[in-house]
Amino acid sequence: MVDAITASWHGNNYQARVFWENALNLLLPASCVAQVTFEANGPKAFDDVVVRYEPAVVRSGPLRVPADYHQVKWHAGGGLFTYEDFVCPDFIGAQSFSLLERLRDAKQVAPAGSCFTFLTTYRFRDDDPVGALISGVDKTLRLDKLFDGRGPRSRMGKVRKLWREHLALPDDAALREVLTGFRIFQNHRSLDELRSEINFRAQAVGVLACHASDSDFRYDELARQLKIRQINALSREDLLEFCRCERMLAPERGASTADLPRVAIRSFLGAPADLASASEEFTLILANAFNARYLAQDQSWQADIRPRVEAFLQDVRSKISSFELTLDAHASIAFLAGASLDFKSGTNVTLIQKHRVGATSWRADDGKAGPAFAVDQHQVGAGRDIVVLIEATHAVMRQVEAYRKSKLRDVGMQLVFRPADGPSPGSIAGGAHAAAIADQITREIRDHRADDDAVVHIFGACPNSLLFYLGQQHRGVAPAIVYEFDFDRRGNKSYHPSFVIE
Repeated sequence: MVDAITASWHGNNYQARVFWENALNLLLPASCVAQVTFEANGPKAFDDVVVRYEPAVVRSGPLRVPADYHQVKWHAGGGLFTYEDFVCPDFIGAQSFSLLERLRDAKQVAPAGSCFTFLTTYRFRDDDPVGALISGVDKTLRLDKLFDGRGPRSRMGKVRKLWREHLALPDDAALREVLTGFRIFQNHRSLDELRSEINFRAQAVGVLACHASDSDFRYDELARQLKIRQINALSREDLLEFCRCERMLAPERGASTADLPRVAIRSFLGAPADLASASEEFTLILANAFNARYLAQDQSWQADIRPRVEAFLQDVRSKISSFELTLDAHASIAFLAGASLDFKSGTNVTLIQKHRVGATSWRADDGKAGPAFAVDQHQVGAGRDIVVLIEATHAVMRQVEAYRKSKLRDVGMQLVFRPADGPSPGSIAGGAHAAAIADQITREIRDHRADDDAVVHIFGACPNSLLFYLGQQHRGVAPAIVYEFDFDRRGNKSYHPSFVIE
């Protein structure tokens, strides 16, 4: 059991990590984030983390959003809450003001169009009427469903009555105004998941990440020092200067990797020059387990291929911590390699990404940024599993749909990620862009997964580097199954599952 002191530490660290998760976005090249504040000065009203945008950003509503105000609540264990808790100060650890009262007060001083996010590790009780109102698009409440025109004895009428009377509002119109822009992020990430997320973002923007073997996490203490020194509001320039003073900036991006050891994994036949620079010690040849691109009949992805890949990479990282990695291999092996070399592995990997002509080095901090992918979500059944389709290089929706309808019976949600202007071989600019897309995919999976045991089925038409970065975040994705496609149309002309990543 977590005692009171430890729980307090964890709660403070959780809030600090939410701050850093947003603050590091200041350094993204195409970011609209202009300022991030940790425990803003002023009335206690959604002030734990405040993010301001210039220009204001587009969300699902008619107005652009100039700022996000966050109320953060960490709990030691998993728990449930109901709409009635929103009128109880105890629920957010307060003595006088409830969550709804803080929301009302925050709206009185915030710019028009602002969003107000309640972020908690708890989740709504299954039978709670408000839990079913959270939008799958932006986590706001579906006010059309809450204000459904039914009387005070209806399910939604009881909610409106309790909240309206608690806030001493004259009518439902006034309550609707208070609730506009209110977002609820329930069952939010754990402390460890936020640590991995911050390490990932730090690498993407050229800031030093913390080593996975360290007992402490430096960013927790840095947030406290910012508050102590009364510099809790950071702009891009402020953050860069702070990082320089704290010696947190990574070596200059684009630095030569000529002196890095070469590591290679090869699962199908190709140009031998790809592996010429990797020593035998750091080369894994899996081609003998495949017939061309197809797994041999006496081989198993899970029982044969996976142990060989994991044992090889474990041996590599026991000898070297920074290296170039060539993945002349199946997409599933790229994902597995990322899972084996995740943030806790303590490795610094430069990926060799092949193109139509030649190959280039990709790193999560190479500065080659690009736009986020468009996300289409479809409710395709009543099951709990999620299909994730990544159409970066070419469209495969028809083939995935055919496979899902034929083989996957427990799927409820399908998430499709593709560039806004459609798939193409050059849709991903480089390592930083691929890492950001992997981050986006992981975030969407977390937001849409209602059951922690729901299986994520991954179909990727994308560069191996993107799947590697997605594999690095396997703790936020698993349990997951990665699928291989019959590209040569010599087998079943469809998909088949490979690894099950727990």
